[in-house]
Amino acid sequence: MKNFEFCVGTDIVFGRDTEKYLADKIRPYGKKILMVYGGGSIKKNGLYDKLMKILEEYEIYELSGVEPNPRIESVKKGADICREKNIDLVLAVGGGSTLDCSKAICAATFYNGDPWDLVVRKAPIEKALPLATVLTLSATGSEMDAGGVISKLDTNEKRGFGSPLLLPKVSILNPENTFTVSEYQTASGSADMMAHIFESYFDKEKVFIQDEFAEALLRAVIHYAPIAVKEPTNYQARAELMWASSLAINGILGTGKNDNWTVHSIEHELSAFYDITHGVGLAILYPRWMRYILSENTLDRLHRFAVKVMGVPDGDDKEKVALNGIEALEKFFFETLNLPSNLTELGIGRENFKVMAEKAVQIGSLSNGYVALTPDDVEKIYEMCL
Repeated sequence: MKNFEFCVGTDIVFGRDTEKYLADKIRPYGKKILMVYGGGSIKKNGLYDKLMKILEEYEIYELSGVEPNPRIESVKKGADICREKNIDLVLAVGGGSTLDCSKAICAATFYNGDPWDLVVRKAPIEKALPLATVLTLSATGSEMDAGGVISKLDTNEKRGFGSPLLLPKVSILNPENTFTVSEYQTASGSADMMAHIFESYFDKEKVFIQDEFAEALLRAVIHYAPIAVKEPTNYQARAELMWASSLAINGILGTGKNDNWTVHSIEHELSAFYDITHGVGLAILYPRWMRYILSENTLDRLHRFAVKVMGVPDGDDKEKVALNGIEALEKFFFETLNLPSNLTELGIGRENFKVMAEKAVQIGSLSNGYVALTPDDVEKIYEMCL
């Protein structure tokens, strides 16, 4: 196990009707709030009115319309509001896209240049507004980590950024706020959180505690995601998924490991060029990546995954067991959760594969991943996804 420092200072308030604690939790940070949200679902389901009543003592400004793959233009708008109105705290109400956008706004408020500089690490994040979140979608785990992803569609770029300064001060996690999430978004969010776990699980550094923890979280998602899809108001299923989402990426699974995020880097190019749902892209890529990297060096891990996570019966032929595990994962994603099974279904062809593969390897440092990949390797994985 490698050396590590682990500290997650987010105040998590989990459970039914926990929004009622929000006003007291954010009081130390000031009175002027920028509320950031997406397409308006929080107004349809009543959460917006509920929060406005709870926060009636505060001066609230709003930024709505944050995109599913949040764009740098929304970050600029939010930062402009924060500077103009002397905002004290940003309140993100929504899923991962809203939370990621809000993190970038918190940092961009104190940067005089192009906010994209902060995303691509051309300039350091030296100061940020405090952030609070009210989660409405279980997927990205942004409610309990210090990173995010922002897109710049005019240049087909999607990049991750982060700083300890961006860790939310408080996150309200009420599973009831996910009851109205659609089957498709529930399924894609579940694939997203599983992919976060995979990135730490498939690592050259094998660590007993983190690996066992990862397998338990994966089994939890596999068990509860189909229930949440079929029974959207099943509180236990929604609660298990919400907590799994947070634990998948709050850093604990990657402690003591290399933690190279190979498949995320490959998917970021897909959604940068085609603006697809992140979890869907990951679901399509992961089984193909597993098949592509299966070798003598990776067999033990893929065999273990098949048996301990996917429930495949063990046998003398470890490679066959591993392949059965990959097939079981495909059935889970594409049959049980009914997610798109290939890029062709999404209208994506091979026309940009070469440039996407080159960018994924360069930006994601894929030569240092669990299995080193070249642009040619990544292009072949894209081809397998057609």
